[in-house]
Amino acid sequence: MSLSSAQKKAFRSIGHHLQPIVTVSENGLSEGALQELERALRDHELIKVKLALPERDDRRAMIEELIQLSGAELVQTLGKVALLYRHNPKANPKLSNIQRAEDHHGRH
Repeated sequence: MSLSSAQKKAFRSIGHHLQPIVTVSENGLSEGALQELERALRDHELIKVKLALPERDDRRAMIEELIQLSGAELVQTLGKVALLYRHNPKANPKLSNIQRAEDHHGRH
């Protein structure tokens, strides 16, 4: 499922306020980091990942790996941070960054 530009724009504005949940270093993806990524995507759907890699090409390659391993989609990269999204129809509304944002905006 590819995100539309409208969805990406909405997700970027939600993501703007998020703190990175997972950090990936030059050592690559440890088992713990993979589990954390999986849990974060499952719970929050939209997450930021910090790429503690000095080289832009290495960061790009790591993002590709993250996407392949997690099935998430890349919404945006900003410097050393990637914004990833993976839909979870069973996400807890209290944890999902998407559902929380929709609730917040829908109840004025």
